[in-house]
Amino acid sequence: MAKMDLKNKVVLIAGGGKNLGGLLSSTFASKGAKIAIHYNSEESKAQSEKTLALVKKAGGQGFLFQADLTKVENISNFFDETIAQFGGIDVAINTAGMVLKKPFLETSEEDYDQMFAINSKIAYFFIQEAGKKLNDNGKICTIATSLLAAYTGLYSTYAGGKAPVEHFTRMASKEFGSRQISVTNVAPGPMDTPFFYGQESQEAVVYHKSASALGGLTKIEDIVPLIEFLVTDGWWITGQTIFANGGYTTR
Repeated sequence: MAKMDLKNKVVLIAGGGKNLGGLLSSTFASKGAKIAIHYNSEESKAQSEKTLALVKKAGGQGFLFQADLTKVENISNFFDETIAQFGGIDVAINTAGMVLKKPFLETSEEDYDQMFAINSKIAYFFIQEAGKKLNDNGKICTIATSLLAAYTGLYSTYAGGKAPVEHFTRMASKEFGSRQISVTNVAPGPMDTPFFYGQESQEAVVYHKSASALGGLTKIEDIVPLIEFLVTDGWWITGQTIFANGGYTTR
């Protein structure tokens, strides 16, 4: 059985410095894991340092790694640095993403390239690198979006950029299964973080809050336990996208 306890395991998190990634970092550290925390830019540095302090306060070990992961060599460097610091990697979680809410007819080639680089390219090569460098019995999880099951406009490059990740996950789970590596996606609804509010009008926020069957936006506190389950007791789930959104979308 490839069930995993987090104690003394090494967890690598892309986008691990803030929001969902930050809570994953501090929560997993409290369970005894060693945490490799990636953040993208100087704008995220202060919050990432606070997250690292929480990791250490919880009794965990951790380090920060800043890089633009749309450059594939930086993904490789992140994994290599984690192995150098901690001796191996057991869990790889990718929370990196970018939202763009824009009409189809106003979307530029630059918009398209940026959105697919962040939401699709990073996801592909992150999973690839994890497949190369994770310990046997490792776990891989990618954050997708519940828009994959929505019938809506205005998010063509965001939902479109995340859509291939389902195929990447299915293929990788099939190819990595012989090493007892599970590969999953979690698709939250609109999350109550700055990641969401930057793209939405007040009217849209009200709509999104009302659209879920259970009411309100998705809380990161409701997503962390699901990811923890998938990379521990729930390891038998693989190749799947789990929608966790309070009934915002379903399929």
